[in-house]
Amino acid sequence: MESESEPEENRFVFAYTVTIRNTGDVAARLLTRHWIITDANGKVQEVKGEGVVGETPHLKPGEGFQYTSGTMLETSMGTMGGSYQMVTDDGEEFDARIPDFLLTTPRTLH
Repeated sequence: MESESEPEENRFVFAYTVTIRNTGDVAARLLTRHWIITDANGKVQEVKGEGVVGETPHLKPGEGFQYTSGTMLETSMGTMGGSYQMVTDDGEEFDARIPDFLLTTPRTLH
């Protein structure tokens, strides 16, 4: 988000959109999130918390939930990935892995 970034202060703000889809046979609720965010210098931030954007969505089979959030790095490029901790209506807990994705400013070569 160029309008909120201050490159001269090593402050780069990124927005990202995630879609979560229940591809299983049982409804499940997202309980917590765990992000690992790494900037281009190798600095790692670990973020854990309840739900996403103030919600703990309950997804029936085939349903999805989309949200947009943001993060800040000290470099113009980085990666982000992690997992959501879920529980099915049957009480089974599991981690839904989030593959790493790239955070980059529009004019960054990589």
